[in-house]
Amino acid sequence: MQANPIPGNGGDTYVPYDQRTGEESTVFFTRDLSAEGLNKVFAHVADRVSGKIAVKVHTGEKDGPNIIPREWVADLFAKQLPDATIVETNTAYEGDRFTTAQHLETVAHNGWTFAPVDILDAEANAFLPVEGGKWFDCMSVGANLLNYDSLVALTHFKGHVAGGFGGSNKNIGIGCADGRLGKIWIHTRTGSTDRWGIKEEEFMERIVESTKSVVDHFGDKVVYVNVMRNMSVSCDCEGLKAQPVVTPNVGILASTDLLAIDQACVDLVYAMRDEDNHDLVERMETRHGLRQLTYMKELHMGNDRYQLIDTDNDDVVITPAQGVEHVVPFEG
Repeated sequence: MQANPIPGNGGDTYVPYDQRTGEESTVFFTRDLSAEGLNKVFAHVADRVSGKIAVKVHTGEKDGPNIIPREWVADLFAKQLPDATIVETNTAYEGDRFTTAQHLETVAHNGWTFAPVDILDAEANAFLPVEGGKWFDCMSVGANLLNYDSLVALTHFKGHVAGGFGGSNKNIGIGCADGRLGKIWIHTRTGSTDRWGIKEEEFMERIVESTKSVVDHFGDKVVYVNVMRNMSVSCDCEGLKAQPVVTPNVGILASTDLLAIDQACVDLVYAMRDEDNHDLVERMETRHGLRQLTYMKELHMGNDRYQLIDTDNDDVVITPAQGVEHVVPFEG
């Protein structure tokens, strides 16, 4: 943690693939938006998780229209994660997920009844170190997170009102921070009375540092799955108030590299036609959300170069520099 940290810049600027440097990671991809597709792509990373497994998924506000379909996740649990637990944390704002009792009622209302659900901050918080952070030297997370051996970040990739986009990074960084302290640290400057005053690059960097505390804790026993479906510019925390979906569906991605999977999703959005990606790209850039990616790279949290493995076509390797637009049959 630095004494007088200064946010980076460039969060409103997309970096093309041919301008990136470094090693390449592997990201698996399927166009099959179904329970079968989710199982297929997860199978490529499943051997990395074992023991007591936590699955961090956004279970949504009541009747939220865009969350990952429960029946897909139920099928994944039945076939590949039979002893896993869905994990969440309470919100920092008052609503249907503010207290543990409210949160569990909302979870049940939304149909997440096929597996155990653990509200990680139901009883207490715990502190995880942030190595190399400039905003935090530790992050406050739900204490129950420390009861698990492995983590699956099962993420609905979409826009976000403050973060520009919400991928695996946001799902972990905000989603594992506890509701009474960690989330407040991320959103509020010390000594400020503006509860939601952190924006743009500083906000992205704070989320990334929170995420880093969690992924460093789990080491190589964490995997990431991003579902690119029903991608409103709004987060699932907006529930029925979310903006209409105008961005075409894409598919499901999985990786053991956090930066690579979020970068791949962003690249797939940018590869769309202007009329298809305009709203989501505008949301990313106006909120300076792309700083999530560059800051993850600065903190050595993965690679922004990758090979996309098309699991629908005999695992053919697609290098994004060749054009990811050739991989996805965009709608519209």
